[in-house]
Amino acid sequence: MADIEERTARRRHMYGTRDLAALPVFAGGFINFGYWRDVDLSGPITVEQRVATQEALYDVVLDALALRPGDRVVEVGCGHGVGTRRALRHDPALVRGLDLVPEQVARATAANDDPRVAFARGAAHDMPFDDGAFDALLSVEAAQHFEDVAGFAREGARVLAGGGRFALTTFFATSAAAAPELVAAVESFATGLDLAHPVDDVLGHLRAAGFADVAAVSIGEHVWRGLDRWLELGPRPDHWDRAYHRAARRGLVDYYLVTARKPAGSGV
Repeated sequence: MADIEERTARRRHMYGTRDLAALPVFAGGFINFGYWRDVDLSGPITVEQRVATQEALYDVVLDALALRPGDRVVEVGCGHGVGTRRALRHDPALVRGLDLVPEQVARATAANDDPRVAFARGAAHDMPFDDGAFDALLSVEAAQHFEDVAGFAREGARVLAGGGRFALTTFFATSAAAAPELVAAVESFATGLDLAHPVDDVLGHLRAAGFADVAAVSIGEHVWRGLDRWLELGPRPDHWDRAYHRAARRGLVDYYLVTARKPAGSGV
């Protein structure tokens, strides 16, 4: 696998210069595999349906956060900010998006017209926000890139107020034993674009950071088959293959909703 500098440069190219959101495999400014529960996979799939699956994945996470009017919300790994702004449906007091790639921050800022929303550049393990600044933190299909998941967990606990809620969704290795096989099976893991974080390690980092009620639920049944069907039928870049679904069928990787809570009496 490439070293950290090469991995960082590859992500900067993919998300910055290349802009993954512009690829046909995605749509609508989103960059996620989608949540396909309500899509009929037996027939054609439209671009509109593809966009709806990406919105639906955000809604899974936002619903898990149980957002309330007046909440202060942050998304870590916000990309174009399309999903970040979806939190506005819950009438928050403010919403912030954080991304490591400056081009993504610029795109998100240029597309935003709501004064409650702002975007900043920063790393998941070193967030440019005050202690206790938020009531809810979300991350959608970004944590597979994080070089320092333990640092992300600590920073998440720091920027959340007591009683704050945490929810992320993405794909992780199903176990430490599966991680090397996953790297060998899927090109994005082999090149280091994605990192094969075992899901139990992620949960352990959240607990070590002081989070309570830490849990992971598989939602892969509503992700892998739909994504694979889209790749089979729909427009896609030439390099894109269907190895994710094959790896999921082998039990090497799964798509998870991870939730946690900062105890009300801890910190800010």
